Amino acid sequence: MNKTILLAISFFLSFIGAAQESSVGSWNILNLKYPIHRKWSVFAETQVRSLQFYDHFHYYEYKGGVNYKASQFVTLTLGAGSYQTFQEGGDFLTPKKNDEFRLWPQITIQTNLGAVKMEQRGRWEARYTSNGYRNRYRYRLGFSYPLGQISKKLEPLSIQCNNEIFFTNREPYFERNRFQISTFFKINESNTIQLGYLHQFDYKINDEIGRQFLVIGYALEIQND
Repeated sequence: MNKTILLAISFFLSFIGAAQESSVGSWNILNLKYPIHRKWSVFAETQVRSLQFYDHFHYYEYKGGVNYKASQFVTLTLGAGSYQTFQEGGDFLTPKKNDEFRLWPQITIQTNLGAVKMEQRGRWEARYTSNGYRNRYRYRLGFSYPLGQISKKLEPLSIQCNNEIFFTNREPYFERNRFQISTFFKINESNTIQLGYLHQFDYKINDEIGRQFLVIGYALEIQND
């Protein structure tokens, strides 16, 4: 297990070194979750992104919402947030490219395939942008595999990959494809660190831009004992 962790750290240190010499941007995530009840929880998240390696910051968002665990495998979510996109060429250059408020219901379905966990996520976004109202629909398919286990409840290291498509009800309908592969290191039941790589392809850029990102995330789940 220790060798696996060392190999993962070595890989991402090498990737960071390569990113500094290329056009790989940064994708930074902070997520907080608080369980209210056995079935209900609330969350808050913020993201900051740059088009170059921790330079040319062009995007940030903050959002929050509520989750309802309808069954062991199905979770329903209602979220809302602010999404701000700036001009290219520097840090948060104005005028903004897009100023947006977003409301989004979501359904997540999880399926166990042996040791592999499959997740399907569907989301409808009602987007109130500086360029008018838009609808957008997103579907994400992902797989997760544990690389070690401390106890039946705690898997300290896992690898996850997912692919998400974005489309609308207007021509040309398809907007974006987003692929991501990450490792998640669960320090304990409350704290999780994410390191990954994300590639994004845009058919028609109308908000967030950029193609390759180093993903660094931190998630805190506040225990309600």
